[in-house]
Amino acid sequence: MANHPSAEKRNRQRIKRTLRNRGVSSAVRTMVKAVDAAITAKNKEAAKTALARAIKALDKAATKGVVHPKAASRTISRLSTRVHKLG
Repeated sequence: MANHPSAEKRNRQRIKRTLRNRGVSSAVRTMVKAVDAAITAKNKEAAKTALARAIKALDKAATKGVVHPKAASRTISRLSTRVHKLG
């Protein structure tokens, strides 16, 4: 357990950051699953709108440092390829 004031503050910051990041990453995963569901249903319009939302969420998460930028880029690329193959 932290004994110094600075260490206690870092611990409080870590807890806040972890909760915030968990929420963001959970939302990103949900949006990616929505794109997957639309692709499996072969609904191109729903897949396009879900993809746009997922891209925005992934880019924002990468900017905030929640997801590694290359991991976000790779996920966007793979989802985009799958959506474009529907048409």
